[in-house]
Amino acid sequence: MAKIYYDNDADLNILKGKKIAVIGYGIQGRGQSLNLRGSGIDVIVSELAGTKNFEQAKADGFNPVSAKEASKAADLVQILTEDHVQSKVYKNDISENMTKGKVLIFSHGFNIRFKQIKPSKKIDVVMIAPKGPGALVRKMYEEGKGVPCLVAIHQDASGNAMKMALAYAKGIGGTRAGVIETTFEEETETDLFGEQAVLCGGVSELIMAGFDTLVAAGYQSEIAYFEVLHELKLITDLIQERGISGMRRGVSNTACYGDITRGPRIITEKTRKAMQKMLKEIKSGKFAREWIKENETGRLNWTALMKKGDEHPIEKVGQSLRNMMPWMKKA
Repeated sequence: MAKIYYDNDADLNILKGKKIAVIGYGIQGRGQSLNLRGSGIDVIVSELAGTKNFEQAKADGFNPVSAKEASKAADLVQILTEDHVQSKVYKNDISENMTKGKVLIFSHGFNIRFKQIKPSKKIDVVMIAPKGPGALVRKMYEEGKGVPCLVAIHQDASGNAMKMALAYAKGIGGTRAGVIETTFEEETETDLFGEQAVLCGGVSELIMAGFDTLVAAGYQSEIAYFEVLHELKLITDLIQERGISGMRRGVSNTACYGDITRGPRIITEKTRKAMQKMLKEIKSGKFAREWIKENETGRLNWTALMKKGDEHPIEKVGQSLRNMMPWMKKA
């Protein structure tokens, strides 16, 4: 069983008098920064001047500075830029300021797991990873609740790395819900696998394959869209609220019977072997090397594949149908 920490396991007082730099004021960076400030912590925000995030930080009452300036002034440095730019930012602007006794924090282990960032042995390196988007992290905090988090320790130079990590988790509200202990390896590998095999890659391909099958059989594309894409949210909401068994009891008996008898025809032994192969590619670093190279060479493959996806017929019919749904239009 996983070890889980709660409010009573964390002491926010150990962060009093310390400064935390949050590098990157995107959705996660904003949520964590505001929560930390709300918990009485001195927060320094770093963001690129002239960007929307920079202006948002100013509107939220921060005075955003460069990553170099923020990391120099801070005792704890949380890097919340995108994975593919973290190593460059760390090397150019942060590493020289990570002196003995400081704490380096991540919310995803990619750059540590695949050795894109190699921190000094003199500092603590920890991870606090909320299992929800930054907007939800903020919303739950404001409601006196929290989003479950993961905690991992990569380096414990001070002997107090876990205490510091749990204090940070408490500062963003995570210990209200529970903080599950893991490792950088486990978090990174399972996160990448989930994205590729199920949440993004698996679901996207399944939806398009279902759409193509119905349209090729002569059914109207609009009807196909509703049946394989639009109604998916109803199912995922049920699964999130009740689990798979609860979802099956929340749909019609016909749908449930189709699920338990036909689902294994789609996810076959061949599919499971393909998943195992994908996991091996993640663990070996093959995927990481491919993604790093893709960014270093101008994302040509990315661009081509995104264009191909954008041109799939489901996107055209989807755009038309979503225009009929006023609840999906932004105010």
